[in-house]
Amino acid sequence: MRGAADWVRVYFTGVAMGIADLVPGVSGGTVAFIAGIYDELLGAIAGLNFSLLGVARREGVMAAWRQANLGFLVVLLAGVFTSVALFAGLLHRLLEEEPVRLWAFFFGLVAASVPLVGREVKRWNAQRLVLALIGLAGAGLITSLPPLVQSDAPAFLFVSGAIAICAMILPGISGSFLLLILGAYAAVIGALKGLDFVRIGVFGAGAVVGLLGFSRLLKRWLERHRAATIAVLTGFLLGSLNALWPWKEAVRELYTHSDGRVEYFRVNAAPPADWMHGAVWMVVGAAVVTGLDWAARRMKRS
Repeated sequence: MRGAADWVRVYFTGVAMGIADLVPGVSGGTVAFIAGIYDELLGAIAGLNFSLLGVARREGVMAAWRQANLGFLVVLLAGVFTSVALFAGLLHRLLEEEPVRLWAFFFGLVAASVPLVGREVKRWNAQRLVLALIGLAGAGLITSLPPLVQSDAPAFLFVSGAIAICAMILPGISGSFLLLILGAYAAVIGALKGLDFVRIGVFGAGAVVGLLGFSRLLKRWLERHRAATIAVLTGFLLGSLNALWPWKEAVRELYTHSDGRVEYFRVNAAPPADWMHGAVWMVVGAAVVTGLDWAARRMKRS
């Protein structure tokens, strides 16, 4: 049974996950892993199926609620939605006005997360190092890809939703970053701003299908091959730093937002003369995640 302090911790973990998922390049799955709720999150999502209706009929709604761990999911999602409501505007402004400091903060946060995820592998060997390198190469390749297409076709949005939601539960690359690569980011943001419920619904349906399917697959991998899966995820997380490098240069124009802002395809660049400003925020990000990990481990011991 969880006490009040545990539920508060779950809620604020959801808040942190929401903030992470709002930034293209950072995954809420990373936060869940650091907070120690990753396995429970996967299990709760994977457990959502039609058999719960039978449990509700036979044993009552509360029995189905407990079996599905819906209290955990509801509190966590409440935290995520709180972030979207409170911080979406702020993060959007920071991305526009202070991109180097924001990206540097998240670079430090994710970089400090790599050893925290990697320590879950109790014994590293040659095979697991190779798997980590595969994850590293995969993330490096994905984060180097230019956007593939630009489309708002419903079928394309359904597939994009299914793919992007998988990234949101993986420690590493965020779903919003995958939407940028797929070329669906502008279409999804436009649908949300314009309240295009048809496209929003199609995208959401794809996200639900992808989430339920991929969570079951990932849960099975972790149950049967935990060390190998964590090794791949560690490399994947390390490779995702390619997307978070604070200093970028614009290569070509991608599209123009409805408010006139131009979105560019950017590549990593060498640090400028005033690189210390970014370095300080990298240290701050690393300190935050280290502090969160210390607090979580202390709470577990108490």
